Amino acid sequence: MKNSNHKSLLRDGRHYDLLNKRVTDDIPFYIRQVKKHGDPVLELACGTGRVTIPLAESGIRITGIDISESMLSHARTKIKDKEVAIEWIKDDCRNFHLNKKFNLIIFPFNTIAILQDLKSIESCFSSVRNHLKDTGRFVIDFFNPRLDILTKDPHERDVIAKYPDPDGKGEILVAESHFYDAARQISRVKNYYMIGNQKEVAVDFNMRIFYPQELDALIHYNRFTIEAKYGNYDEIPFASDSPKQLIVCCKS
Repeated sequence: MKNSNHKSLLRDGRHYDLLNKRVTDDIPFYIRQVKKHGDPVLELACGTGRVTIPLAESGIRITGIDISESMLSHARTKIKDKEVAIEWIKDDCRNFHLNKKFNLIIFPFNTIAILQDLKSIESCFSSVRNHLKDTGRFVIDFFNPRLDILTKDPHERDVIAKYPDPDGKGEILVAESHFYDAARQISRVKNYYMIGNQKEVAVDFNMRIFYPQELDALIHYNRFTIEAKYGNYDEIPFASDSPKQLIVCCKS
């Protein structure tokens, strides 16, 4: 298996949270999925607990696994004064062994993109099968690829966020560029962090691109059956112009 790019993607939990602080629209979707299918829940690549913590606060029993100890450490800090019980486990979503089974396993926020080769995908899906109850559900959230974005001029930068530096060094401006490797279906993303008047810091990370029919086929050949496929968090059926691929599947 090729190495995932978690170190670049998740370089600092504080920055990650500030960069994604406005991303909350998926939380009600996952709460509804738990109401349908029950807990306990396992979140793959949980990071700083952006999804994990609000689910736990709603009374859901949940475990989060992530390969980055720094991200998990930040997640633990965030719940230090909260009356919630979350089991945080340092493990690799491509191959994990928890000795328990779950009613729901979730893969939120495009994180499946870290699985960049077939062996990683197959190993991850096998681990999910081994940890999913026979009546359980596996939920995958990935965007619907847009060629106009993937094929943008790699020299162009788009500003994607502004936030105060957690170390008090001024405002941080974050810009992003893309280079799409069509042969490997990898989007090579570069984020540029400009901190006050300091020299900018460039962070590279790669995202595996999954097209709709391809993702459906990978799910099928890894012995899962798609029960529902939505195009957004309001659970509208998936269509060509849908922004998301939200897939609810069960064991075949």
